[in-house]
Amino acid sequence: MRKFGIGMVGYGGIGRVHAMAYRAIPFYYGLPAETINIVGVATSKAETAEKAAREIGCEMWTGDFHDLLKRDDIDVIDCCTPNYLHEEIIIAAAQAGKHIYCEKPLSMNVAEGQRIVQAAAQAGIKAQMTFNYRFFPAILRARQLIDEGFLGNIFSFRGRYYRSSYIDANKPTTWRLRKDVSGGGALFDLGSHILDLIYALLGEFGSVQATLDTLIKERPTAAGSSEKIAVDVDDIALMHVRLANNTLGLVEISRMGTGSANDFVVEIFGDKGAIRFDITNPGRLEVYDTRDSDNPTGGMRGLRTLETGGRYDGQKAPDWTMTPDFVRTHAECQYQFLKAIDEDRAPSPDFADGLHIQAVMEAALRSSEQGRWVSVGEVLT
Repeated sequence: MRKFGIGMVGYGGIGRVHAMAYRAIPFYYGLPAETINIVGVATSKAETAEKAAREIGCEMWTGDFHDLLKRDDIDVIDCCTPNYLHEEIIIAAAQAGKHIYCEKPLSMNVAEGQRIVQAAAQAGIKAQMTFNYRFFPAILRARQLIDEGFLGNIFSFRGRYYRSSYIDANKPTTWRLRKDVSGGGALFDLGSHILDLIYALLGEFGSVQATLDTLIKERPTAAGSSEKIAVDVDDIALMHVRLANNTLGLVEISRMGTGSANDFVVEIFGDKGAIRFDITNPGRLEVYDTRDSDNPTGGMRGLRTLETGGRYDGQKAPDWTMTPDFVRTHAECQYQFLKAIDEDRAPSPDFADGLHIQAVMEAALRSSEQGRWVSVGEVLT
C-alpha cells in the first residue's frame, strides 16, 4: 500500500477512536509505520487543536480546517465533527481534490446529503462512510451466508440498538441533544448504525412507519446549573419498516435503555434458517438451520454458534482467536477505504449508501409527525 497522509477535522471522543484505529492499521497488516500518517488536525479552536495534535503526535494543528486542504501531503480528510458541519467540510474537501472519510450520519437531512453526494461525484474523489459495524467478522460471515442462500426465503428481521447514555435527567445538554446541530436524536446517533447494518445485509429500504418520542423534555444547560433548555430531538424511535422487496421488519432505537450499556442485536428469519448477531459476543455468529435433522429427540436442531473470532483477510496480528472490538472495526473500515483508494476502486459503504440511510431516517421523522407509512423514495424527490 502506498503512503497516505490524513487530515483530521474534529477531535472529540470519536476522533480519538479514529486516531487510535489509524495508528493500529500497520500493526494489524504488517505495514511500515509510515504508511499511514496523521499529518494534521483541525478543531473549532486553535488551542484545542494544539492539544489534540500533541495527543496524536502530528506536526500541525489549526482552528481552520481549510488549512488542511492546502497541504499537498494530506490525501484524505477524516470528518468527525458534529453533523451540522459535514456539508461545508466535505464539499470544500472534495473541491480541493481530497478523498473523504466521514462519520455517520452523512448529513443533517436529505437535501444536504444530496449536495454532498453530488459534490463528491463531480470532484471524482473517493468517499466513504464510517459504518464500522459492518466490519465485525461475524457480520462479514452473515453476509456470505445470506448471499449463499442459507436463509432461503427471508420472512422478517428485527434490529435493536439500546443504550442508557441519557437516562439521567440531570445530564446536561450536549450537541447531540440539539436539532440545529445534530439534525436528530437517537435515530440519527444510533439508528444510522442499525439501519445501515440491515441495509448492508438485506438491501434497500422501501417504506417506514415510525413513532419517535422525547422522554426527558428539558435538561440543564451545564453541569450543576439550574437553568434548563428544551430538548428538541428524539430519545427513542420505534419503527416498522419494509424493504424494497417488501420484507417486513422491526427496528428499535433508544438512548434510554436502562441497564443497556451497548445493546446491539440483529436477527433475520428465513424458511431455511436464521441468523442472530449480538455485539456483546462480537466474535460469534448464531445460526439456525432447518435442514438439520430433528430426530431423534430434537436431533441437532437449535441455534449453533460459529466461531468467527477476529478473522480478517490478511491480518498479521493478533491471531483470529482474539475477539474483535469497537476500535478494530473502525480500523478495518478505514483500511478498506485506503485500499480502495490505493487500488482505484469504488469504496463501500460510500456516500450514496449514507444518503440512503439519511432518507430512511427522514422518512421515519416524517412518519412520526404525520402518523402514516412514508416511502423512502418520497423524501428523495
